[in-house]
Amino acid sequence: MRLKPALSVVLLAAFSGPFLVAQQPDGGPPLMGPGQNAGKMDQNHGGWGGGMHPGFRIGPPGIWWHNPDLIQKLNLTPDQQKRMDDILQQSRLQLIDLRANVEKQEVLMEPMLAANPPDTNKILAQIDHTAQARAELEKANAKMLLGIRNILTPDQWTKLQAEERDRRMRMRREGGPPGSSRGPTGPGGGGIY
Repeated sequence: MRLKPALSVVLLAAFSGPFLVAQQPDGGPPLMGPGQNAGKMDQNHGGWGGGMHPGFRIGPPGIWWHNPDLIQKLNLTPDQQKRMDDILQQSRLQLIDLRANVEKQEVLMEPMLAANPPDTNKILAQIDHTAQARAELEKANAKMLLGIRNILTPDQWTKLQAEERDRRMRMRREGGPPGSSRGPTGPGGGGIY
């Protein structure tokens, strides 16, 4: 029995999603994303790695509230930094567990896809389990980021957004994040993107 073309597209999207998200050269990762290991510190960015789309980002990559330049520009207080550290620490174990559950659901699907013939009903049910696990991870990550965001004053938030916009513009001018294969004119030199 062959898979229907629509099911093949769904399966391709289900398996390639985490890899594509983890490789997005959109100006750097947020604090934590579903495409990365929630329990691993990102050595390149001095903080949590990630791969979620920019809508979940509240500042530069990593633990930005320990960046001396941002501390000064935003006038962050030691109390604010401690409260942000506390939110991050409280969220870490939950994020680790949720990321592990996403990986578990993906691993459970592998033998189902390798079966010949594949059991379409079982695969579709497992796709639902995997999607639900990813949704739970994204929700927990967003709640953590919102908690950190709520510590900032309105003025600090405005300044942080401006800093993030400036950082992204600099990265685009310089050709993207470190390790990116995309240059300032995009793939194939076809113009600025």
